[in-house]
Amino acid sequence: MPKGYQGMVDGGSNIVEAKWESVSSILQVGGTIIGSARCKAFHTREGRLQAAGNLVQWGITNLCVIGGDGSLTGANIFRKEWSELLEELAKNGKISEEAVTKYSYLNVVGMVGSIDNDFCGTDMTIGTDSALHRIMEVIDAIMTTAQSHQRTFVLEVMGRHCGYLALVSALACGADWVFLPESPPEEGWEENMCVKLSENRARKKRLNIIIVAEGAIDTQNQPISSEKIKDLVVKQLGFDTRVTILGHVQRGGTPSAFDRILASRMGVEAVVALLEATPETPACVVSLSGNQAVRLPLVECVQMTQDVQKAMDERRFKDAVRLRGRSFEGNLNIYKRLAIKLPDDQITKSNCNVAVINVGAPAAGMNAAVRSAVRVGIADGHKMLAIYDGFDGFAKGQIKEIGWSDVGGWTGQGGSILGTKRALPGKFLEEIAEQIRAHSINALLIIGGFEAYLGLLELSAAREKYEELCIPMVMVPATVSNNVPGSDFSIGSDTALNTITDTCDRIKQSASGTKRRVFIIETMGGYCGYLANMGGLAAGADAAYIFEEPFDIRDLQSNVEHLTEKMKTSIQRGLVLRNESCSENYTTDFIYQLYSEEGKGVFDCRKNVLGHMQQGGVPSPFDRNFGTKISARAMQWITTKLKESYGKGKKCVSDDCICVLGISKRNVLFQPVADLKKETDFEHRIPKEQWWLKLRPLMKILAKYKASFDVSDSGQLEAVQDQNTQGEPAAI
Repeated sequence: MPKGYQGMVDGGSNIVEAKWESVSSILQVGGTIIGSARCKAFHTREGRLQAAGNLVQWGITNLCVIGGDGSLTGANIFRKEWSELLEELAKNGKISEEAVTKYSYLNVVGMVGSIDNDFCGTDMTIGTDSALHRIMEVIDAIMTTAQSHQRTFVLEVMGRHCGYLALVSALACGADWVFLPESPPEEGWEENMCVKLSENRARKKRLNIIIVAEGAIDTQNQPISSEKIKDLVVKQLGFDTRVTILGHVQRGGTPSAFDRILASRMGVEAVVALLEATPETPACVVSLSGNQAVRLPLVECVQMTQDVQKAMDERRFKDAVRLRGRSFEGNLNIYKRLAIKLPDDQITKSNCNVAVINVGAPAAGMNAAVRSAVRVGIADGHKMLAIYDGFDGFAKGQIKEIGWSDVGGWTGQGGSILGTKRALPGKFLEEIAEQIRAHSINALLIIGGFEAYLGLLELSAAREKYEELCIPMVMVPATVSNNVPGSDFSIGSDTALNTITDTCDRIKQSASGTKRRVFIIETMGGYCGYLANMGGLAAGADAAYIFEEPFDIRDLQSNVEHLTEKMKTSIQRGLVLRNESCSENYTTDFIYQLYSEEGKGVFDCRKNVLGHMQQGGVPSPFDRNFGTKISARAMQWITTKLKESYGKGKKCVSDDCICVLGISKRNVLFQPVADLKKETDFEHRIPKEQWWLKLRPLMKILAKYKASFDVSDSGQLEAVQDQNTQGEPAAI
C-alpha cells in the first residue's frame, strides 16, 4: 500500500496487488519502495472510515504495519473501531450488509521499523543497525582527522526522545562523554566533563569525542545542545573543538546484513501470526528477544513506550532507563564502567592476576573484546596481563601487564592487536603451566574460534597433571565462521556477513547492463555453512550450497532449471553461494562449469572466490558492541569465581570452572566445556545442532522454491513484563 496510511485513506490506485516480481531486487535498497507518509487524515475518524471502506472493497482483513510507535498506535485504534466503522459504512449505503458479516474483524500485526530503536519490547528495531553503520562510518572517518589535528569533536546523532543510537555509538567508539535524554548528566556535569577531557589529554589521548543525542536534556529537562557543549569546552579548556551534526545521513544508505536478516525473519513471523489470528487475538508486535522472534501485545508495548516519555517528563530518569529495557540498561552500565576510570586509590585491589589471550584466526571485534575485558578487570581491582601470539606466545612467556590507556581506541581496529595463532596448547602444557606459575596467573580469558575451544578442552583435561591449570577459564567465541558450540553468535561473523553482502550487491549490480548472467560465489567458513546460508538470505541468492545439507547432481540440475525459468522473467540475473567445504567433489569450479554448460544459450556464468577479505576490515557496529558486552560479562564471571575461591585458597577442579560463554536463543549462558563435548562434531569442527538451519527453508521460499517452513517454535503471545522468567537475558 503506497504512501502509508495516506494511501489507505485515498484508496483507488494507491492499493495495488503485490506480485512476486514487484519485490524483486529491492533487498539492497534503503528507505521504503512503497513510500511512507505522515497522515493527518488517519488521525480523524472520518479518515479511518474512508480507509475501512477502501479495504473492504479489496476484501482486505489482515494488515501488517511496518512503522514506529505512532503508526502502530494508529493501527490499533483502527482495529478497535473496525466493526463500528463497517456498520456506519453499511448505514450510509457504502457497503452491503453481507460485507459487514464477511469482513467482520481486522487482524493487525506490527513490525517496528524505526532507526531510533525507541520501541519498548524489542531488542532491535528494523533499521537501527543500518543507522549505526552510517554513524560509525562517520566516526571512524572523523577519528583520523581529529587525531592528526588533536581536536575535540562534538557529534550530534538522531534520537529526539531516545538515546539508543547515541549510547551504542558511544560504546562502539569509546567516546569520552555521551548525552542522552533518558539519563541526563548529574548537577555540575560541566565541571566533571572538562576534568575528564583534560585528564584524557594528559594521558596522551590525541582526540576527544563527545556524542550528543538530539534530544539530550539536563536534570531540569532543559535541552543540552551540541553548540552549548562546544562553547563550554572552548571557554573552559581552550581545546580546538568542532561540531558535526549527522542529520538524515543516518536514515539513508543500504540496509546492513543484520537488518536484512532481521526484517526477513520478522516478516515471516508476522505472516504466520496473521494466519494464526482469530477475532479474539489482540493486535501484536513481532519483535526480537536475544536471538528469538517473539510476539508481544501491541497495546502493552505502546503503553510502555509512552511510559518512558512520561517518566522523562516527570524527571524520573531511573525509571525511564529501566522501562527502556534490559538492552538499554546493560549498554548504559557497561559504557559507564568502560569510559570512566576511578582513581587508583578508590579501586579495591583483589591481588589477582587475570590474563587475556587471542587464539585462532583473526576476527573483527577481537580488539573491542580485549579492551572491554582489560578495563572491566582493572575496575574490579585485578592486575591485567596480555598474552601475545596465542598459546605459542604463552609458552614462550610473551606476557606483559596491560593498562587502562593501553587499550584506548581499540574498538574500531580490525584483526587482532595482541596477535593470534592457531597453535593448540597440548604440546606446550609444561611450559604454559610454568608461565602461569611464574606470572602467578589466577584466571584466564580466551577470545577466539574453534582452536580456542579445542585449547580449552586440552587445558581442562590436563588439570590432573598440572595443578597450575586449576584456575577459572572462560572462552568468548570470536570467529568469522560462527562454528563454536555453545553460542548462536560469535564475534566477527557479522562483519564477515556484511563483507559478503556488500560484495554480492556490487556483483549483482555489475550484471545490470548485461542480461542473463549467473554468479557463483564461494564463501569461507570451513565446514560451517553459516556465512553461505545467511549471506544468501541477506543478498537474495537463488541457492546456497552448504555441508550441513548434503546435495547431489539432481539438486544441482533442478537449480539450473530453476534459473533457466527465472531468466524468462524480468529478473535476468542469478546469484549462487557455495561454502568452501560443502562438498569434496562438487567444487566451485565444477559447479561453475556445470552451470556454464547447462545454461548455454540461456545465461552465462562468472565465479568469484571471496577469500580472506571476509576476515579483514573494520568491525561492524554489531561486532564492536557484542564483543564489548560479552567480554565484560566474561570478566564479571571471572571476578565472581575468584571471590569464591580466593578466600578459601581452593583450586578450581570442578567442570563449571572452565566454561564457554555464549548466547542461546534469548539467554546468556556459561556452559562447562566438558558438557559441550557431546554437542560437537569434532571431525568437521561444527556444533551438531545449529539454530540457523531453521532459516534454510526461508531462503528457498524467497528464491521461489516450494519448501515447508517450520513454525513449531514461532512465538506465542506473551506479556512484555514476563519475557525473561528463566535464565539471564541476552540483550543484543
